[in-house]
Amino acid sequence: MSHYWRPILFVLVFSLTLVSGAHAGGLYLYEVGSPDVGLAGAGYAARADDAATVFTNPAGMTRLDQPSLMMGAQPMYLHIDFNPDGSTSADNVTLPGGGVADSGDTNGWMPAGGLYYVHPVNDRLRVGMALNGYFGLALDYEDDWVGRYYVQEATLQAAAIQPAVAWKVNDWLSLGAGVAALYGTLEEKIAVNNLAPALADGKLKVSDEDWTAQFNLGVLIEPQKGTRFGLTYLSEADLDFSDRVEFSGLGPGLSTALGNRGLLNAKLDLGITMPQAVMLSVYHEFTDRLALMANLGWQDWSRFGQVDVSVDADNDTSLTTELDYKDTWHVALGVEYQVADAWQLTGGVAYDSAMMDEDDVTPALPTSDSWRFGLGTRYDWSKDVTLSGAYELVWMGDIDMTVNRGPLAGQVSGTYEDTSIHVLCLTMEWRF
Repeated sequence: MSHYWRPILFVLVFSLTLVSGAHAGGLYLYEVGSPDVGLAGAGYAARADDAATVFTNPAGMTRLDQPSLMMGAQPMYLHIDFNPDGSTSADNVTLPGGGVADSGDTNGWMPAGGLYYVHPVNDRLRVGMALNGYFGLALDYEDDWVGRYYVQEATLQAAAIQPAVAWKVNDWLSLGAGVAALYGTLEEKIAVNNLAPALADGKLKVSDEDWTAQFNLGVLIEPQKGTRFGLTYLSEADLDFSDRVEFSGLGPGLSTALGNRGLLNAKLDLGITMPQAVMLSVYHEFTDRLALMANLGWQDWSRFGQVDVSVDADNDTSLTTELDYKDTWHVALGVEYQVADAWQLTGGVAYDSAMMDEDDVTPALPTSDSWRFGLGTRYDWSKDVTLSGAYELVWMGDIDMTVNRGPLAGQVSGTYEDTSIHVLCLTMEWRF
């Protein structure tokens, strides 16, 4: 086997252990196991200084003159803690058989990361491979929390394998394109209210998986040395999830009622659209030590299409509720400062608008507008090895929620307090 293909094979195998997801603003992640974490994503499509550009802007691969392999480990801590208020229904607060329900949190660490490889073919042509997870959410509440009739566990994730190619048209223009093969998974577990204090809650479960493809197109313009403009486009991608509902532990009265409505073995269509997205970035070196960068982005979440699953006694024909989503906007500003020849410091701030109004927030998707604050450092260990470390705070703050899907699910009202995600990222890039 050629020594050029060994790192690619290593990437394919190792990447399967590094896929996870979180959410803020929309469900796309800027945190993909790369040094961009230390910039809050600023300069995402224009920086093109490392192998992660195979994903952030494939056209940027033309700036890399050596084969480069980057490995990134990125643990993330989610702080999502719900505090119910007095408007929450009594059936939600009181557990069957007595006892008080938990307020509800889904705090915890999640593994994530990314692996990237770029290979120069000749002076103008580059090929590369990206393996990461840049879309999704993962929530795991307590089984006996006050919102258990809306969700106990929810997972929606997609892992991507993206080959890419880039062509240097001339000294100032490069074009790039990638096609991601995405493996999507959906799983949701919900408690079912039997409306009988002597009976424990029933259970509802839906799960499915699907493959889809997404195009990643990029342009990089360098009008002069030290100044770059990057533009990227992610295409829509459909994940056609569908599954027959699995019920268990239903009381005889509820089982009969759902059977009469044709819902006991209902097949749910939970197809979603991963939206198209556009990112414009600029990078400019003011001195040989100081560079500033910025982003402006848009994501088409109004076409997301996800539905909310619940058992609603007032709905005779369906177990789903359509939700209203909005397009989101992204802005970011970042800075790089070269402290010494081998040592660089980075920082950035970014803002993303919310993908839904506060009135539409549900326990399965407690999201809002978000701020990102990133700090990082990079160190050239040798001429062929660069190490980096970064921390980012994704801050959504307090998110108010009131949701009511009828007497079976009840009303859940309160506030997600100090909602945030803490991201740590360690990367190593090897040029050979």
